[in-house]
Amino acid sequence: MTAVIQLIQILIFPGMLFLVVLGMAGQFMDRKLYARLQNRVGPPWFQPVADLFKLLGKESVIPEEADKRMFTMAPVFALAAVVAAYLYVPLWGAPLFSFAGDLVVVLYLLLIPTLTFFLGGWYSRSIFSTLGAVRSITQLFAYEIPLLISLLSPALLAGTWSIAGMIAFYQAHPWLWLVNLIGFGVAMITLLGKLERVPFDAPEAETEIVAGSFTEYSGRHLAFFRLAIDSEAIVSSSLLAAVFLPFGYALPAGIGIIVYLAKVAGILAVLALLRTVFARLRMDQMINFCWRYVAPVAFLQVIIDLVVKEFV
Repeated sequence: MTAVIQLIQILIFPGMLFLVVLGMAGQFMDRKLYARLQNRVGPPWFQPVADLFKLLGKESVIPEEADKRMFTMAPVFALAAVVAAYLYVPLWGAPLFSFAGDLVVVLYLLLIPTLTFFLGGWYSRSIFSTLGAVRSITQLFAYEIPLLISLLSPALLAGTWSIAGMIAFYQAHPWLWLVNLIGFGVAMITLLGKLERVPFDAPEAETEIVAGSFTEYSGRHLAFFRLAIDSEAIVSSSLLAAVFLPFGYALPAGIGIIVYLAKVAGILAVLALLRTVFARLRMDQMINFCWRYVAPVAFLQVIIDLVVKEFV
């Protein structure tokens, strides 16, 4: 019976199915808010569901020169990695799985989707896909280090690499989460790069390279990639909420779910606002910005946490 319950938790709630539903809800919220900020109406609430079923019902066309195995497996690995990461993130209580170094594992799993974007685009053998793939992997080297530093800084202060352990530490020291606000700002900026959103959407610049790594993708394969991207936004937002906003985890389940959804919605709203007010940066501008400004600020957060740790 325990194995059946655990399987239900992994596949349905709060696992894969719940994540997919949240991902589509997050996509609707992002598109709707983005549209309203631009004085447009935006899509109806069912548009993400309609788009998903439309793609699932279409034929998946595989280019003749593409590596068929890599082309078809990349979207599956992207979605699987995101779902696996979600199982280790505390949502409104204890995560389904937890161990002493789960923060490192979650960061590793969230790195895989970008690698699959590169592999899928590279093995599509299309000039547009190849260019998008190269941009994706190049951009990864720009944002990933500041993102990792910003997320590991609160762990240094808490003295643990466990996400649940970090939450327990900050619940025992309620006001210390304010020390990490600089890191939270860095994480929000770099998350735009990870999700390839404006101003860091050069890998999927429609006006330049059609759809980047996904140019040759269609049907269910494109649907899996889209699900992975939408789900990655939820998982990343949930991770930021757990690390930088570690409150609401000791509340009753019903209230805890509401607090969790409010935190994730707030992070997604800020991301939508940021991509509304900025224009697209060139790849060289993005790399220069991350390494010249964002990375030093992330290191500043490390120094602050180490100093504060001496007095806690």
